[in-house]
Amino acid sequence: MTSTSVLDLTGVSRTVNGKIIVSDIDLSLKPGETLGLIGPNGSGKSTLLNMIAGLVRPSRGEINICGHSMAHMRRRKIARHIAFVAQQADTGERITVRDAVELGRTPWLSALRPWGPEDDEAVAQALGVVGMQTMVCRDWSSLSGGERQRVQIARALAQATPILLLDEPTNHLDIHHQIAILDLVERLPATIVIALHDMHHALRCDRILAMKNGRCIALGPPLEVLTPEIIGEIFAVEAMRIPDPAGGRPLFSFRSLT
Repeated sequence: MTSTSVLDLTGVSRTVNGKIIVSDIDLSLKPGETLGLIGPNGSGKSTLLNMIAGLVRPSRGEINICGHSMAHMRRRKIARHIAFVAQQADTGERITVRDAVELGRTPWLSALRPWGPEDDEAVAQALGVVGMQTMVCRDWSSLSGGERQRVQIARALAQATPILLLDEPTNHLDIHHQIAILDLVERLPATIVIALHDMHHALRCDRILAMKNGRCIALGPPLEVLTPEIIGEIFAVEAMRIPDPAGGRPLFSFRSLT
């Protein structure tokens, strides 16, 4: 573990009913780094994120946050370091956009530290970052999928943590909203771990962790990990990487092997 890292995983594994879900993940992230998780459904991405978030315990291995062992941290302290945006957020409660974002301040509140001006400011800033400041009175139930994702990211921003986890935040969104969410995430001043399905989206990350059957297949810069060979091994497809005629990030073409 280096002194400059904010998140360190050493031999992290998770076994459920004798089945290995995640196996021996070693990882160290620096402040401001964005790590993309890729892999097929069932590869262990969501379980890994849930362990990093402190929602489930590793069966083996250790997670350190800013130099502190997660195993010895209370839930409130973990929530002051890590915010988690799940794949789909829903609620049966009748709440407004502002209510949803205010939930992000919960880890910082107590009987001795009630809601104050700094919490109002954190919520206002978070809403402004995601462009939802004019919709604070809207009911959650009236929001589109893209709007809900933006609100959930605002809630995570209001939580004011150095680490942000996102589990497939572009899932079920149209192309316009996918790009808008990824542009937003790219501007955030946090260390980010984001699970993605789209290879083109993964190219935006600083590093990629490719997973299959709970194991790390490759870890490194996007162009070193997202090769036809590694993509083919993980997803069982024939992949081609094509230069972008406009000079941007490369493009991918896929063909089934069956």
